Amino acid sequence: MSAGLGRFSAAIRAENARGRVAVIPDIKRVSPKEGDLLGGRDPVETAKFLVACGAPLLSVVTERERFGGSPELLRSIAEAVGNDAPILRKDFIADEDGLKETLALGASAVLLICASADGKTLSMLYEKALALGLEPLVETCTAAEMELAGRLGARLIGVNNRDIATLELDDGGPSRTASLAAGAPAGALLVSESGILSPADARLAASAGADALLVGTALWKAPDMKAAYISLRVERVSGKR
Repeated sequence: MSAGLGRFSAAIRAENARGRVAVIPDIKRVSPKEGDLLGGRDPVETAKFLVACGAPLLSVVTERERFGGSPELLRSIAEAVGNDAPILRKDFIADEDGLKETLALGASAVLLICASADGKTLSMLYEKALALGLEPLVETCTAAEMELAGRLGARLIGVNNRDIATLELDDGGPSRTASLAAGAPAGALLVSESGILSPADARLAASAGADALLVGTALWKAPDMKAAYISLRVERVSGKR
């Protein structure tokens, strides 16, 4: 499989072709910053609802201890949405077994976090993911990590607007995407992750060249989730990078 040609990237590009950024709802039970996000809602039914609202892809957090996720949740959502929306698995994947599990659970893409692996391990995970047919989303939060993503040949790159080392307890926002976007490799898809709380935030990330936005808390906390989702689906600024 060639990087950048998988279902996850294709879904982003399809939204971009419609003139807007792709909004990726983040399905997670708990935020270390905000606490319980579900408020009694069923995450599987909510995932189906968001796809019905127009979400072309999904992210599912499977980390159990701090984010309340589970591999079983990913499997259930993958079975529920079928081919309607490719899924990114968000977790701290550290070895090839984790990649194989990700594929078996039904994900199309896997998060690889620069901050949680040394360069050699990250390179191994990246190549193994591609060999298995998974698209690696390489997450960065510094200029040095963006350079590393470039050296890997990453075609799908995330900028975490918050500090994963502190479990995203800080108040970071899309200004981090704006500061790092120019360093993204030409042709790579750029995903602005976390800290997107309003249409203004979405527009800032888009103006920096983001092709997609990964949004969790803003959707879960919104009084009208569908309206919030639609409001974040802002115009993409093509040719920015």
